[in-house]
Amino acid sequence: MLVFLNGSFLPEAQAVVPVNDRGFMYGDGLFETLRVCQGRPFRMAQHLERMKRGADFLKIQCPFSPKELQDFAGQLIEQNRMPEAILRVTLTRGPGERGYMPQTDSQPTVVMTLHPAPPMDVENPVQWRLITSSYRIPAADPLSSFKTANKLIHIMARMEAVEKDADEALLINTNGEVAETASGNLFWVYQDSFCTVPTGRGVLPGITRSVVLEICQTLGLPTNKRVIKPKALRNSEGIFITQSALGIVPVTTLDGEPVAPSPLLDPVLRAYHEMLAKP
Repeated sequence: MLVFLNGSFLPEAQAVVPVNDRGFMYGDGLFETLRVCQGRPFRMAQHLERMKRGADFLKIQCPFSPKELQDFAGQLIEQNRMPEAILRVTLTRGPGERGYMPQTDSQPTVVMTLHPAPPMDVENPVQWRLITSSYRIPAADPLSSFKTANKLIHIMARMEAVEKDADEALLINTNGEVAETASGNLFWVYQDSFCTVPTGRGVLPGITRSVVLEICQTLGLPTNKRVIKPKALRNSEGIFITQSALGIVPVTTLDGEPVAPSPLLDPVLRAYHEMLAKP
């Protein structure tokens, strides 16, 4: 397996970063994960735009333009012969001295790796059992708008879900409102409307989330960005998760209680798979 590291394509065993890289020491960086279909990274421009916003916020200067990163990603996919894969793009502030204050002359680290893609079947989509996590995420954290390299709350929440024989964890924010899941955004169907949590309440503005909202607009399906409490979520007519690796993931149970599937999701699911398959 070849890895892209700072402008070079190297065998995975040789693609190493220094032990004083601030991404390793402090999680001082960002990452994006996206699906590769038929050799094309899906919505890569949007992923890189979000990374650019995060890099500007963190004051990290990426040494490559978005166009260069897209070109490098295409070369990485071709050289590894992996037209169906998961692509991860990582940007850190790079090596530096110990201490929280970064050096002004730091050289950022850029890594791109490919990973086997989990199967997606429009006729038989992956379905998850969801539990409410005991971990809480800040409701007004500006960092929630970006995919930072520090995901400890999400890691602990996913571990908690697995320990409780579930697939995924629902995260509540410090206001007691539904926010997102450990690995994606949350949607629910209520009165024939597709609802999701507005950003700015501890919610990452997910790329697949935005794609689903686009699809709903195209299909003439009403959408609603609204705040909801965990108890009210149980009155929904269907729940699903959106994330880049698996796309749209229907929820079958919430805290052990069955969640009825919504027939409204079927055309959205088919439209999403059609978008992935477009040349």
